[in-house]
Amino acid sequence: MEVSVTVNGTLHTHDVEPRTLLVHYLRDHVKLTGTNIGCDTSSCGACTVHIDGESVKSCTVLAAQADGSSVTTIEGLADGDTLHPMQQAFMENHGLQCGYCTPGMIMAATSLLDEIPHPTEQDVRIGLEGNLCRCTGYHNIVKAVLAAAEAG
Repeated sequence: MEVSVTVNGTLHTHDVEPRTLLVHYLRDHVKLTGTNIGCDTSSCGACTVHIDGESVKSCTVLAAQADGSSVTTIEGLADGDTLHPMQQAFMENHGLQCGYCTPGMIMAATSLLDEIPHPTEQDVRIGLEGNLCRCTGYHNIVKAVLAAAEAG
């Protein structure tokens, strides 16, 4: 089947199998590999992207379901060489170690700040509970999200 999805502002049209997951569409057809496959069960959040401005785990969405939608991936957050404030905050606050969960964390965190522009630490911890990090212990991730909220 043919799907047309606007990814990071560029329209992409491809023939895909109806069972193709959005995460595989982004990685294999659009060739954007920043969206990671972490668990294939929607437990880890490494594949988090925005569809029409809403944070979703792309391993739970078929590419066909995204047909006609606008998708933003981690690659679409930066403005050229200028990092998105959340990306900058993660870098400055050491909110990553191995980096595998980082794209999904950043995408979920930007969505969280869209909903709660000035979150408390508890808001951040609850807002990111669907994204797992196996390295950092979350302290610096929470610190980075709060710093991005302050930078505003």
